[in-house]
Amino acid sequence: MKRKKGGTLRYVIRANKVNESGKQPLELTYSIKGRRKYYGVGESLFPENWEATNQLAVFVKDVTIKRAYPGVKVLTIPTIDKIRDINKRLDQLRNFIEDIEQRFRLSGVVYSSEMVLKELKELDKPETKKEARTNFVYEFIDQYIAANSATREPGSLTVYKSLKRHLMAYEKASRTRVEFSTINDQFFDQFQNFLAVPRMETIKGKAREVRLNNITIAKQLSTLKTFLAYARKQGVAVPAITFTIEKPQLEVIALTEKEFTTLYNLDLTGNKRLDQVRDIFCFSCATGLRYSDLNRLRWEHIKTDCIEIVIKKTKRKKLVPLVIPFNPFSYEIINKYKDRAFPLPLMSNVKLNLYIKELCQIAGINNPVEIIRMYGNRESRNVYPKYELISVHTGRKSFCTLSLEKGMSAEEVMEISGHDDYRSFKRYVDITNQRKKETMRNAWGQVFQDVKLKAV
Repeated sequence: MKRKKGGTLRYVIRANKVNESGKQPLELTYSIKGRRKYYGVGESLFPENWEATNQLAVFVKDVTIKRAYPGVKVLTIPTIDKIRDINKRLDQLRNFIEDIEQRFRLSGVVYSSEMVLKELKELDKPETKKEARTNFVYEFIDQYIAANSATREPGSLTVYKSLKRHLMAYEKASRTRVEFSTINDQFFDQFQNFLAVPRMETIKGKAREVRLNNITIAKQLSTLKTFLAYARKQGVAVPAITFTIEKPQLEVIALTEKEFTTLYNLDLTGNKRLDQVRDIFCFSCATGLRYSDLNRLRWEHIKTDCIEIVIKKTKRKKLVPLVIPFNPFSYEIINKYKDRAFPLPLMSNVKLNLYIKELCQIAGINNPVEIIRMYGNRESRNVYPKYELISVHTGRKSFCTLSLEKGMSAEEVMEISGHDDYRSFKRYVDITNQRKKETMRNAWGQVFQDVKLKAV
């Protein structure tokens, strides 16, 4: 571009120097009185990433590059952060040249394009560059999030953003750079210890304490393992990991038979809002459907004696067809809304969770529940009224628990709920004391018939 003073400076990508991935080197062209010289920027871009008119590198989605260059490796596709770094580099070189030109003018020297670029080479030595280094691990996490944003629920990718934040905090605290080559078993052990210690962190300009329990720590370590496996598939050299992650068991909050019946029969005359909330929640308890599945439910899924719906498994990115037979509870609820456009009067997940707590408090579901969490080797115990711990997902857990109590086999319940294996299904099962007693009696026989014990 022609500036008010000095030579003409412009950036171009050299189509005659395409590398094996399809990228073209970015070069600075500088000319004075028709004498043009080239200077390598040290970066290469796909043509789709360059706007010649605006002289800027631009971010494009992976799918665009993959469509234009079949077989391209995902590692070669520039991320948003990489594009920002390249544009910073271009601004840096412009500033260097302007400084050089100004020094020549102040000294009264008539300069040529060769003289300017000679000075630029001296000024642009590696040790004097001011650009921030890009950490490949963090860049690759961004790449992973971008690559999966179209196929994963937004909430499921939040944990990767948290992982990036924790890794950066660890790097700062330990003063050791996090690189793929150093993420080994020893790193996992050190990172786990770091996460177990409370720390202060500034998020969106506000300082707050980060205090992770062992369940959250295990989730972060598990996410890191998943991410490393993805990196290996993309050709990144990552050490073999044998580190064992201890995953504490979460308490399973589910309704008892009595609580469900109480809630189902609760008189909510005059309170349309909570009446609809009760119907949605009880429908989940009677079918095992998650909020996302309830939100996807349409009349075409409702058959004569069952629900036929294809659910989306977010973790494995696959669609699973389900057939859920009606029972008296689910059938009565669905018929209540037969004249509406949708089978259920759904609302946002946030509002529904808030209203469910209000509903369960009115229904008297308030027996105390102790929640135990470990923070490293420190134990924290808190007691809550049960309604505070109930959410829409409690409906799915309640379905699994109540179905088992009513005599259904684990395999039958899993077939209806869509669970892949018993290991994941087991988390949702709350085997009540009553169920244990019934199972023992059925297996070993009745102990007490009509015999009455004498008081001693």
